Amino acid sequence: MSPPAGTEAEILYEVRDRIGHVTFNRPAARNALTFAMYDALAQICRQAPQDSVRALVLCGAGDQAFAAGTDIHQFRTFSTPEDALAYERRIDQTLGAIEDCPVPTIAAISGACTGGGAAIAAVCDLRIASADARFGLPIARTLGNCLSMENYARLAGLIGAARLKEMIFLARLIEAPEARSIGLVSEVLPDRAALLARAEAMARTVAEHAPLTLRVTKEALHRIGRLSRIDAQALVLTCYQSQDFREGMEAFLAKRKPVWQGK
Repeated sequence: MSPPAGTEAEILYEVRDRIGHVTFNRPAARNALTFAMYDALAQICRQAPQDSVRALVLCGAGDQAFAAGTDIHQFRTFSTPEDALAYERRIDQTLGAIEDCPVPTIAAISGACTGGGAAIAAVCDLRIASADARFGLPIARTLGNCLSMENYARLAGLIGAARLKEMIFLARLIEAPEARSIGLVSEVLPDRAALLARAEAMARTVAEHAPLTLRVTKEALHRIGRLSRIDAQALVLTCYQSQDFREGMEAFLAKRKPVWQGK
């Protein structure tokens, strides 16, 4: 199975000895995710059981990032409320595909893991990191956008509402030792080579275990944590239809500090 046409160079997928390896492959852009990459990842997760995969390992190419969020250029075409809502639906569908995948998922995180990259890592079943990993959602400092209701719920369930607010309000990045202390990752490895070796070893261990036990455990915990959907379109549009969002996007691309107006 291959990713959708046009994304082959941006997201790599290879199966070796029942282990699926997914690599975000835009190292020059710190593996920033295009919309097509989100769609390709969702497709891989849906297809993995048919490929006889027993574990999926996700990582980023190069030494700079796991994935540094969504590629900001993707937002420049936004002109209607539906553009913003369709984007959040796309993200939720991708994260939902990872959660619903019956195959255990392992995020091997090195470098920057921010925005959409942090959301992807957060919904993986197991997360390990290299010593240089940094996690964050710096949207209050960069674009002035927001998360979907589902993503707020997912992240609050993982690290707690108070810590999530601190992370977003202060736009700070969490270093690997703190990430381990709060349960965001289970292990910290000294470097990327050690990280990938450990991820491979974990995947092989998982692949040897009873698949139905793992599948049922994963689904049971997912059901426990799932909240009823809340219509939060108005909240999403408050940010994405604002002058501040346009200012944040243009300032980011121009490498200058944004001037927030609160409208």
